[in-house]
Amino acid sequence: MTDWARVRADGFAVPTDRPLTDLVAELSGLLRSPDPVLRDVQAYSVLATWIRRGDLSTDQLRSLGDEMVTRLADPEVQARTFAPLILRAIVSAGVFEPTWVPPFERWYVAEEDLRGYDAKLGWLHAVAHGADLLGTLGLHSAVEPVQMLRLGIGRLLTPTPYVLRDMEDDRLGYALAATLTRSDLAETDATEWLDPAIRVLSNPPAEGITPEVTNTIRTLRATYLLIDHGLRLPEATTLTRIPHRDQVKTKLADVVRIVTPYYL
Repeated sequence: MTDWARVRADGFAVPTDRPLTDLVAELSGLLRSPDPVLRDVQAYSVLATWIRRGDLSTDQLRSLGDEMVTRLADPEVQARTFAPLILRAIVSAGVFEPTWVPPFERWYVAEEDLRGYDAKLGWLHAVAHGADLLGTLGLHSAVEPVQMLRLGIGRLLTPTPYVLRDMEDDRLGYALAATLTRSDLAETDATEWLDPAIRVLSNPPAEGITPEVTNTIRTLRATYLLIDHGLRLPEATTLTRIPHRDQVKTKLADVVRIVTPYYL
C-alpha cells in the first residue's frame, strides 16, 4: 500500500511511481476502512486535496462520482457517510451529473445511523456530511433549490433515536441558508418547504419532545440566525443576503414558536 502519511507530509504531491488511476482506486477503497486514520486522516484528506487542486481529470472525477453514488448503499456506515464528502468535492470542482442527485436524496432521508462520533470508527457524521453536499447542490444552477430545501426538512423530521451533536445541526442550518440565497427561488418556495415542520410540530407525539423535534428546532434556529445576519458562501469575501429574507424569517419564527413560545 502507498505510504499516504508520506504523501501528506510531502504537501500531498501525487506519487509518480504508479498510475494516477491506481492511486485513486486505492484511496477510494480506503474510504471504506473502519480505521479512522486510514479513512479520514489519510484517504479523505489526500483525495479531497487532489480533487480541489485539479489533479484529477474530468473523466476521473465523473467515474469517482459514480462510484461514490453506489457507495451510498454500502453496508458499512463509514463508507456511506464519507461518500457525500467526496461527491461534494467533485461537484465543487465543476463536475456534476443529474443522476447523482436522486440516490443522494434517498440515502440522506433513509440513513438510520446518525452517530456523530464512534470510539472505534471515528467520525461518521451522516447528517453533517450529507448537509455539506446538500448545500453544494443547493447552490448548483442545475439543481432546483426547493428540492434541496425539502430534502433538508425531510431529513430533520424523519424519526430517529439520535439527538444531533458536534455542530451537525449548524451544518445543516448553513446548507439550508446557503440554498435560500438562490436568486431564482420563488417566494412561495422559499417558505413553503417549512409547511411539513408546522404540521408535524403542531401534532406532537404522546411521548413529548422527540429527538427529531429537538434536531429540527436547533437546526432552524441556526438557519434563522444566518438569514438574519447573512452568511459567507464558499469563495466569497463578503456576507451574502437572502432574497425574501423577511418572509423566511417570519415563517421560521412561526415554526419555532410552536415548540418554544417563550423564545420569540
